[in-house]
Amino acid sequence: MPDDTACQLITANFPGLQVPGDVAARLPALMPRRRLADGRSVFVQGQRPAAFYAVAAGAIESRFTGEDGRVSVLGAVAPPQFFGLAAFAAGLPAEYEAVARGASEVFVIGREAYTLLMDEVPGFARSLMAEFARRFDGTLRQLQAARHLAAPERFRLALAQLAGERGVPSGDGWVAVQATQSELARLAHVSRQTANELLAEAEAAGRVQRGRGRWLWRPNVR
Repeated sequence: MPDDTACQLITANFPGLQVPGDVAARLPALMPRRRLADGRSVFVQGQRPAAFYAVAAGAIESRFTGEDGRVSVLGAVAPPQFFGLAAFAAGLPAEYEAVARGASEVFVIGREAYTLLMDEVPGFARSLMAEFARRFDGTLRQLQAARHLAAPERFRLALAQLAGERGVPSGDGWVAVQATQSELARLAHVSRQTANELLAEAEAAGRVQRGRGRWLWRPNVR
């Protein structure tokens, strides 16, 4: 594994952030990688994580189990995104379970690595705060959508959220997003049939181009 893998992870999440050379030399030993078989938990609901994580390969699904025993899938995290940071930083029990979806691999970022990044990488703390704010805003928007908005508007917000989390500019104003139709349906709180119909409408209007397990979204087209 290249020595700069850990630094690449940081800059992939926070473009423009510069990791000092001495920190870069210390990070790899403090951020080991952990392989996970399909269905294996990274941490469970109610557990106080001893680390936070970043997806190196595969995908990690977040699941919430209600008091009635029903399991709800909250979403999936793809490389190179961080997850589990809120519970770790606050020292609180996790509100959800993180489970490998297929064979996956994660970076384990424990207290020593977290302290090093916070204290010795200029701008890391501010970047992390901005990421927290973005995720919190996205959660509020989804709660609003679930309670008050019609299905097409909930679906539009779900498209925008996934594009914001996973989108990669592909030229000509399009953003490429790795996400399945089922993920869109869950996030928008609609059925798969309704999601398919809304995707078809968006494609006809020139807002979306569909592919297998991915799609292109043009954010400036209503």
